[in-house]
Amino acid sequence: MPIKYVPFYPEPIEGQALLNNFTRTRRALTYRDNDKPVQRILRGMPLYEVDKVEQVGENPDGNLVIRGECLSACAYLKDRGIQVDLVYIDPPFASGANYAKKIYLRRNPKVAQAIEQAEQELNDEELQAFEETMYGDIWTKEAYLNWMYENLVAIKSVMSPTASIYVHLDWHIGHYVKVLMDEIFGEDNFQNEIIWAYDQGARGNERFARKHDTIFWYSVSDTYNFFAEKILVPYESGMTKWRYTKGLQAGKEMPEGKVPSDVWDIKFNSMTERLYDTEKPYELIEKIVRACSDENMVVADFFGGSGVTAKVAHDLGRKFIHVDVGINSIQTTRDRLIAAGASFDILEVRDGVALFRNPAQTMEKLATLIPGLGKAEGLDDFWAGAIQDGKNGMIPVYLPNLLDHRAKLLDLPQINRIVNEQIPNLPDGVKKVIVYYVDIEDEKEARAFIREYGNPLVEVELRDLKTVLHEIVLNDEVDYTLTETAEGGWRVEITRFYSDRLAQKIEAHNQKLQLNAGKKKTRQRKLEETAEEGEESPTEFTPLEISENGLELIELVSLDCTADDGPWHSDVEIKIDKKGYVIRDGVKTKEYWDATISSSRKPLRLKIRNIAGDETVVRVEYE
Repeated sequence: MPIKYVPFYPEPIEGQALLNNFTRTRRALTYRDNDKPVQRILRGMPLYEVDKVEQVGENPDGNLVIRGECLSACAYLKDRGIQVDLVYIDPPFASGANYAKKIYLRRNPKVAQAIEQAEQELNDEELQAFEETMYGDIWTKEAYLNWMYENLVAIKSVMSPTASIYVHLDWHIGHYVKVLMDEIFGEDNFQNEIIWAYDQGARGNERFARKHDTIFWYSVSDTYNFFAEKILVPYESGMTKWRYTKGLQAGKEMPEGKVPSDVWDIKFNSMTERLYDTEKPYELIEKIVRACSDENMVVADFFGGSGVTAKVAHDLGRKFIHVDVGINSIQTTRDRLIAAGASFDILEVRDGVALFRNPAQTMEKLATLIPGLGKAEGLDDFWAGAIQDGKNGMIPVYLPNLLDHRAKLLDLPQINRIVNEQIPNLPDGVKKVIVYYVDIEDEKEARAFIREYGNPLVEVELRDLKTVLHEIVLNDEVDYTLTETAEGGWRVEITRFYSDRLAQKIEAHNQKLQLNAGKKKTRQRKLEETAEEGEESPTEFTPLEISENGLELIELVSLDCTADDGPWHSDVEIKIDKKGYVIRDGVKTKEYWDATISSSRKPLRLKIRNIAGDETVVRVEYE
């Protein structure tokens, strides 16, 4: 349950609706979903408990990396009076696609020395890898716009009076969101529709090639930060210089160049290595940060991805706030910022869900966590399935959609939908249903509603989903040896690592490869009669194999020599990149990992991060 609800605005505006600008959208758009977003906004943003899980450096500027949803992160910031001066967000585009991350197995340290002696380095295509879903970008327009409306209002509530927001979208949903932003920030505070043009993407076979994204820039008021002199571009040959009075001293001739137009031609992959498929170029975000913020101002990204915004802000002397719901985003950003020499705190919002790595993966796994849950005839998609019980027969089960934050809260409207819409349509003979929830608005009130308005012949059992998730999340297994060195330091050697979650994932990957190989063989047999001599036949699949010690599943090893409890302090850490090379305390090397990590101080805790992002912490034991 939330601790409380934090108002979006300091005081309600008397006599003015929150959706206040126009009535035409009541016919053209149905994103309000019967005014439910307005009801939630009037209630406020849910504020949950927040844990500080790691401190990197002294962090005098209060830089934050927050794992949680945009709404709950804004509630935390607003409750603590933290304001931001510039927001850049690159939210899902409602593109209808699922996005996956390629997970690479590392070189096993036990064979690294032989590889190093042979001076062998594999290309990316030769590395063993499998994929995991990062997030799903599949929405109806109504659901997406509901979600964006609440997020944008929440973000506005933590913006300073001179702040700006840049929202990065494309053709899928961008112009619908433009309507929302007119409503939330005011049409008069629209500053630019920026076109980011790039030479990447599909060719134009049936239409003109789509080669641009759109970025909407709005301010909170008519007094906003814009530092024109920091983003000048050279004058074109023969161009007459002109005067600019808002960003510079009045009447002073523009030095060295002109303010760029709203069309930006920036290469898509201007960074040396993109860590996310949807990662945006450093140069693009740098231009935004330079234009609308100054040193020591706060730059925030509430859909932070791989952390480019936070990295740009740090490099340019700004404070930063990075927010994302996925653990891989938090870890990628953490490692990127450590390599840049930044200091910050990592916070985790306790919103009631022990997510695996991100909501998409949790939903994939969720149905398998309920004992006995399976598909059943006669049930529509509202129900996740049913449990077959000897006493009650078929018991339909409802699971909330964790990809939609609105579904996490079981309130009276949802109870009413279950009791008066879904239960009456169940097959005859159903005596009981089970309703799982993450948070419940008022359990006593919900049970009273069920007793008064429910079918007395159908029992409705309410269950807390958090207990299910808590019981099944298992730590990886780590074996190690600890020795004191002749110099008085300490050496930890990892001797065995086992991850049941990764083992299951790799097994599922191998089964998929085997199935595809079987299909290829079937096609080959059909073509054998017409195949020409010397023609190559489909190759057998090569399964991913985990060694007995499992060390190729390790991505990062860290030692905390400061505290044996509370927030993590990474006093020494080694990260192993996908080719097996060591990154020591953020510095890349050409050394292969030898399964050890050393410290001049006595280690108190050991942390292992596997290649998919799961982290296991153990206290170091001494004889």
